[in-house]
Parts: sequence; structure tokens; C-alpha cells
Amino acid sequence: MSIFSKQSSLEKQVQKKESASEKASLLESEKIYQKGLSTVKDIIAPAAFKIESDYVMINRKFASTLFIYAYPRFLQTNWFSPIINLDTTFDIAMFIHPQSTADILKSLKKVVTQVQSQISMNEEKGLVRDPILETAYQDVEGLRDDLQQGIEHFFQFAIYITIYGDTKEELLKIETQIESILEAKLIYLKPAVMQMEDGFNSTLPFGSDKLMIGNNMNTSPLSTTFPFVSSDLTSNQGILYGINRHNNSLILFDRFSMENANMVIFAKSGAGKSYAIKLEILRSLMMETDIIVIDPEDEYRHLCETVGGTFMRISLSSKHHINPFDLPTAIGDETPTDVLRKAISDVAGLIKVMLGKITPDEDSLLDKAIAETYAIKDITADADFSNLEPPTMGDLQMVLDNMTGTESIATRIKKYTEGTFAGFLNNKTNIDIESGMVVFNIRDMEEELRPVAMYLILHFIWTLIRSKTKRRAMIIDEAWVMMQHEDAASFLFGIAKRCRKYYLGLTTITQDVTDFMTSRYGKPIVTNSSIQLLLKQSPAAIKVIVDTFYLTDEEKFLLLESNVGEGIFFAGSKRAAIKIVASYSEDQIITSDPEQLLEIEKAKKEIEEMA
Repeated sequence: MSIFSKQSSLEKQVQKKESASEKASLLESEKIYQKGLSTVKDIIAPAAFKIESDYVMINRKFASTLFIYAYPRFLQTNWFSPIINLDTTFDIAMFIHPQSTADILKSLKKVVTQVQSQISMNEEKGLVRDPILETAYQDVEGLRDDLQQGIEHFFQFAIYITIYGDTKEELLKIETQIESILEAKLIYLKPAVMQMEDGFNSTLPFGSDKLMIGNNMNTSPLSTTFPFVSSDLTSNQGILYGINRHNNSLILFDRFSMENANMVIFAKSGAGKSYAIKLEILRSLMMETDIIVIDPEDEYRHLCETVGGTFMRISLSSKHHINPFDLPTAIGDETPTDVLRKAISDVAGLIKVMLGKITPDEDSLLDKAIAETYAIKDITADADFSNLEPPTMGDLQMVLDNMTGTESIATRIKKYTEGTFAGFLNNKTNIDIESGMVVFNIRDMEEELRPVAMYLILHFIWTLIRSKTKRRAMIIDEAWVMMQHEDAASFLFGIAKRCRKYYLGLTTITQDVTDFMTSRYGKPIVTNSSIQLLLKQSPAAIKVIVDTFYLTDEEKFLLLESNVGEGIFFAGSKRAAIKIVASYSEDQIITSDPEQLLEIEKAKKEIEEMA
């Protein structure tokens, strides 16, 4: 070999060494560069992670994992919901490991043989039968039948709960709270002591069961752990309120089957509350329920006329009148004294609504003046009321004018007896509500007189309802107007409490939730209503709704995002997301859409012209 060839070979080796050194240098530089880059792991990783035997510490937060190790013989549906709805932060993992049916059947066969053998041995020894063994035998045999027929399947089921707290004391408090809820259902859990890291990793969203602490469970009890269960509100009687949005079942319900038949409806303007109640009215009429409506906006006229009801327009120029001095009918063992005392109290309440605030002295004198007004017509505690004509507001005016200390009341009441409002209150009653549906329309009543009109109508209706027990529903639309006045609100609350004994269901409807609930009678009226219907709510009112009905966050957002005619239906302790649905014929009768109403009126005129 020549000298030149040796030199070229050495040069090549030197070049290889230099290139390898450069590569190593580049790789080292790349590693240093990569260390300076922020990755997703750097962003989501905690600053510190400490593992102890009974907890893990993530930054400054404590965490502990619990696992369920024992269940009762029977599990109720939705038993896990109280845990899901706790107002605390936690992670829950459920692991369902399917088991071979053939292997399980072999194991169960051995168990049956052992249990049957033990029962036989006890019988041979003359021992008293053991209910535990007999129950176990029946359960295992039933499970074998279901597994063999494919009705049930077998699983290893594990539930892990990782709770979080700022201190170990807070962690212990949450653990105790969860334990107490589950132990009341005979379900027991433990902390994963000495396995906290595996427990914590098992509840991370990796789908990896590091603890592997499961219980044998077949399909039926396993299904009860599903926490998102919708109440079934389908019954064999009642009317269709709507469709259950969770499972598309029908919400069929009879409001009179509850402890009381009262109902409240809260919704923002345009959410479909009047549409929903008119649909209920139409369907209730088919169940022979009499309907009485206080209509503030002329929304029920078309429905009333269609079903052949009585529509009464209450206004200053109306031909229909109600005398507030009418005497109620005595019921049961009521004496004339009781009837007269109640009549005086009701008239005094009406006048307080008419005049606003009055002094205690004026209140006392007013009570005396009303009693004297009745006495003018010979209506006293020991009189026979049947053939006596009650007084009018004009008679009260005359009494007040002749009393000392009532000058202010007499002056303020004159506009109801001699002034602009005289035609409204100072007349004899000429109203009859014996038809299947009666609507009292107060749309044309002056705004100042609306609370007075609603109070007077309610009093008149209540007097008739007490005199004859019959299945009825009374609807008060825009009830917040009454709640603005203490006496009117008190009277409405009294009806809500007492109407059950007269087979009456009271429905209060309002769009102004805040005004309704700020009245001290607002929440008691809600709590005295077995049925509640919440439709779409405005963000301004949702907090009041959440606090009143104890809604979850999911229910809160459901109400905020609902479409027209959608919401939540409450019946006692049950609740379900509802969608109000009507047939085409029903829709034509109950619609509140102005465009649709104009088309209906146009079609009516065309039919009349053709006739």
C-alpha cells in the first residue's frame, strides 16, 4: 500500500470522528433547547405532589380516595344522586368489568350445592330453619335462572371517589358527610389507605383501574347506580301536561290526586305560560272540572267562547257588577254571627286595598262603620239573612259621613260612590258563574283599580265556592299584581291554604318572579302548591328561582336555554323536564299568537259571509 492511500484513510477516520463529535454536540444542544420549551405537561402538571398513607397533596390541596366495599341486598333506583348533588368538589370513577356467564354459572352451582347441603344437614339435626340460608338459596337460584336466560349479566363493579379539601380537617368532614349519606342506605365505604396514589390515578380520566377493588353485581342492581334518572310522571288518570324530555314518556297527571291541587307557574314573557295553562284548561274541561279564570289581558276570551263558557268583562262601564257587601252562605255549623263577622272582615280588607294605608284609629272606626252599614238593612248577628237585601258602598258612605273621626276615609271613598269609580262598586250583584268555564276579564279596568277588582272577584268567587263543593280549578293570571298589596296577598294565601277542603285547585301564574317572591306571602303560596311548572326564565330572575326551588346547576341552565313551551314540571318530590305539546285543533283554540288569531278571525268572517 502506498503512503498516499494510508494518508487518505487516516483523513477519512478523522472526518468521521469530527462528524460524530458534531452530531453529539448538536444533540446535546437540542436537549438543552428542548428543556427550555414549555409543553402541555408543564402547563397542567402541579408544582408539587406529595404522597402519604392516607392522602395525597397536590400543590397546597389535599385529596383522598374512597372506595365502596359493601352493598345491601336491595338497591333503590337513583341511590347515588345525593352524592352527585353534594355541594363540594370531587372526582368519581366507575369501573364495570364484564365476567364470563359460563364461569359464573359454574361458581353459582357450587354455591347452591353448599347452601342446599347446609339446609339439609340442619333439617336432619332437627334445627329450626335458618331464614338467612333460605333467602340466599332463593337469590342464587333466581340469579342462575336469569343468567341462563340472558336476562341478567354479571360484572365486577367498582366505585372510587376522590375528594378534595384545603386542610386535612376539611377532607375528614367531607368524608364523614359522604359516609353518613351512604350508611343510611346500608352502603359502606373506606379510604384507600396505603394506596392513595393508585386511588388518585384511578379517578383520573385515563380509564385505568389501579385499585381493582370491585364487588360482584348483576345487571339490575348495577343499573341503579346510574345517577341521572328522570322521574316517571305517568299515571292511569288525569290529563296530558306534556312530554318528558328525558325519556320521551308522557306526563299524565291528576292534580287532584296530590295532597292539594294548587299549582304555580313561573316564566318570562313569551315563554308559553298562558299557552300551557289554556291547554290544561281545555283538557280539564273534558274531565268535568269547572274552570274559573281571572284574566288581566284578554287572553282567554277565544277559548271561553269556543267551549261555550261565560265571559265577563269587568270595567267601569261594564254591565256586570259585584256588590262587596254580599253575605256569604253559612256552611256547616257556622252561626249568623260568624257569617256577619267574616263579611265585615272581607269588606274592611277590600277598603284597605282601595285606600292604601290607614291609621289604627281609622281601622277601628272603619270596622264599626261597616257593622252599622249592615245594621241599616237590619242585618245583625241574630237576624235571618235569607230574605234581607245587603247594603252597598253608598250606604257605607252615608254612615261614614255621620261619624266622628272618619272624615279622611269618607273623603277618600267618595270617588268609589259618587266619583269616577262609582259605577264599579256601588251596585248590586248581577253575576252568575254556574257555567263550566267562567272568565273575569279586567283588561279594560284602570290600572289603579286592578288590585281592587282582583280582590273583589276573588272574594266573590270564594264565597260561591264555599257554598257548594264541586271539582273546580281557579286560575289567577299575573298574580304578582295582587302580591304588591298586603291585604290582597294575604287573601290569596288564605285561599291557597283552605281551598283543598272545597275540592278547589288554585293556579297562580306570574312572569314577575321577583315581585311575587318579595311579598311575605309569595314563598308560602309556593310551598302550599303541590305542583309547580317552571318555563324559560330570564337571567335577572334565575337566582330567585334557584333559591326558591333548590335547583341544580343543570336545571338552572336548562331553564335559561329552554325554548318556548319547555321547562321543568314538579309534582311533589318528583320532577321532570317537560315540553308542552298540543294537537292542531287544540292549538287553534288556545293560541296567543296575534298573527294566528287574526287568521282565525278572518276565517270566521269568511264563514259567516258564506252563510
